[in-house]
Amino acid sequence: MMRTSVHRSCRLATACSFFWLPLAAVALAACSSGPEESESRMTSYTAGEKKTDTARTFHITTEQLPHVEVVPVRREDLPRALRLTGAVAYNAFLTTPVFAAIGGPVHEILVVPGQMVRHGQPLLTVTSPDYSAARSAYIKARDSYQLANKMYTRAEALYAHGAIAEADLQQAESNLTQSHADMESSADALRALGLNDPEAVLKNTAPTAEIPVPAPVAGEIVERLVGPGQLLQAGATQCFTISDTASVWVLVNVYQSDLDFVRAGQDVDISTDSYPETFRGKISYIAPAMDPTTRTLQARIVAQNPGHKLKKDMYVAATVRARAFERILTVPEAAVLRDSENEPFVYVATRATEFARRPVTIGESTNGRVQIKSGLEEGERVAANGSLFLQFMNSLEQ
Repeated sequence: MMRTSVHRSCRLATACSFFWLPLAAVALAACSSGPEESESRMTSYTAGEKKTDTARTFHITTEQLPHVEVVPVRREDLPRALRLTGAVAYNAFLTTPVFAAIGGPVHEILVVPGQMVRHGQPLLTVTSPDYSAARSAYIKARDSYQLANKMYTRAEALYAHGAIAEADLQQAESNLTQSHADMESSADALRALGLNDPEAVLKNTAPTAEIPVPAPVAGEIVERLVGPGQLLQAGATQCFTISDTASVWVLVNVYQSDLDFVRAGQDVDISTDSYPETFRGKISYIAPAMDPTTRTLQARIVAQNPGHKLKKDMYVAATVRARAFERILTVPEAAVLRDSENEPFVYVATRATEFARRPVTIGESTNGRVQIKSGLEEGERVAANGSLFLQFMNSLEQ
């Protein structure tokens, strides 16, 4: 009886050993081969795929594909456009300061800033005793000249008939010459005060000490520097500034890295937030030395100003059309997006409905195209219009 129970126990132990050995072998094989197989599956990717693409690949449905425009990365010549910032200034070659040629208090202001004036138009009047004295001297000298001229004409007639001696004729001629010189001297004094026509003082019979200050050139009154009652110093006090604002200067700052692309004579497009239109100009001068503070070089642009819309000190942007970049990689501007850290990236089409997010390095941008410095190769296909849709779909899968 005891022998039978021992025999049964041995057969049970043998059966259990045969049952656990295969399970142990399977478990051991799984433990030994699992990591290698998993790692192999994680790192495998087909030819033509980027490793970074595979890590970020996501899919869209066939119905969603028409919302995305896929275009190839191409190599082309990209025109270079430098965008420079600056401010408007008066054209110094067409701007004239107005000084009073005579001293005295301002009696009346006749024009206002913004008003267009013609050459010789009175701008203000000055009460000046000097003008009164010069006016009186001219009237006396002119009267003396007219009398001496009559006396000389009479002396010529008398001498022709033998009524007077030759010496009397010569004296009359001398008096005429001296009176003429005195009249011209007094007329020059009036011209120096700004009266180009001395005869005009004879038309005003009422005695006055007020003299007008005329406009030396035609243009727009852009600045008034005096007021009524202010005492003017002859030749030293500036009263107004007149400028022909149909043409203005735009002063822009050029960085050292862009100096090779800026030259005198280049055409420039000028824009401002104040107006929708674009103004035209041309670079006329480039400074010979850099500003030690800003490390920029100032360039001067002569711009046409139709409608006198560009005002002094207005901030503008000047676009200089420089020489083109030759044979560079470009994509549409719509293809380039930015992440939360403001780093640029694009969505690359790896398959028909499969896309991968890839960081890129961009360069210049013009005419709707962006230079790609690194991150893409010629012929790769990227999402252009519809890239924002892909960004939304990608965020849903993360």
